[in-house]
Amino acid sequence: MKNHNTYILKSVSELHHFLNIKKPTHPLVSVVNLDEIAVNVCEEMNTIVYNFYTIYLKKNFDGKIRYGQQYYDFDDGTMTFFAPKQMFSIKENSSTKAEGWMLVFHPDFLHSNPLAKKITDYGFFDYATNEALHLSDAEDQIISSLMLNLQREIEAMIDNYTQDVVVSHIDLLLNYCNRFYNRQFITRKKVSNDLISKFEDLLKTYFKNQSTDKGLPSVQYFSEQLYVSPNYLNDLLKNLTGQTTQQHIHNYIIEQAKELLSTTNLTVSEIAYQLGFEYSQSFNKLFKNKTQQTPLEFRQSFN
Repeated sequence: MKNHNTYILKSVSELHHFLNIKKPTHPLVSVVNLDEIAVNVCEEMNTIVYNFYTIYLKKNFDGKIRYGQQYYDFDDGTMTFFAPKQMFSIKENSSTKAEGWMLVFHPDFLHSNPLAKKITDYGFFDYATNEALHLSDAEDQIISSLMLNLQREIEAMIDNYTQDVVVSHIDLLLNYCNRFYNRQFITRKKVSNDLISKFEDLLKTYFKNQSTDKGLPSVQYFSEQLYVSPNYLNDLLKNLTGQTTQQHIHNYIIEQAKELLSTTNLTVSEIAYQLGFEYSQSFNKLFKNKTQQTPLEFRQSFN
């Protein structure tokens, strides 16, 4: 369905029609070889919304994808992931033919399977496009092989085993992607460490320049300042430091609170307010949860 250059595709069948390729064998899941898609030389930006999960493995794609205000230029062996109803934009500006695979599956296809719940744990479905997965040659071969096997299974005769076999393949593919993303955090350690350093500087600056009406900093605040998605920042920090973004924020707050409790005469309520808490009870609860002491008990331990 087209609406002011926005395409909202509600089903796998609508996607096939949109791409001008043959009808899907299965109404809820499909693997498309990108070689089959004709290239449209187009300078305009088209916004697309899929009401199903989409996984791309793209090679030789001479174009740009925009997610929010950021652009991303695709390289060989690049994977991107979109959850249902996410919005992104594509601008094709060349006749270069894309290569690779596209896996799409409707949430209904996972119905009654444990993967329906598990899939929400994969943070990369909420990563921005410029946080794509870059595959090595060996990883590319693994993913391409899984895509080919999926295509063969889907296009074979549909029987009582089709859903279980296909979902098992999707589950395996997602597990590999999770592994490869964790590898990417490590192999791109300089970039990752730079991001962590910037995050820590932002955290210090926030509290250094804190005015009491700003409140507590959120994960969203830091992700916006760093131009990454909240999920990506969270996964990167957890992978490299063992702690989530929220845990880092809370730990920093506790350290600031300890300093104020041990070096000033401010009341607990004043300290809570200075750190951005609306209610001192919330501060007390967090402090005790992290230290096993109330703020007053911690202060008294210095007397």
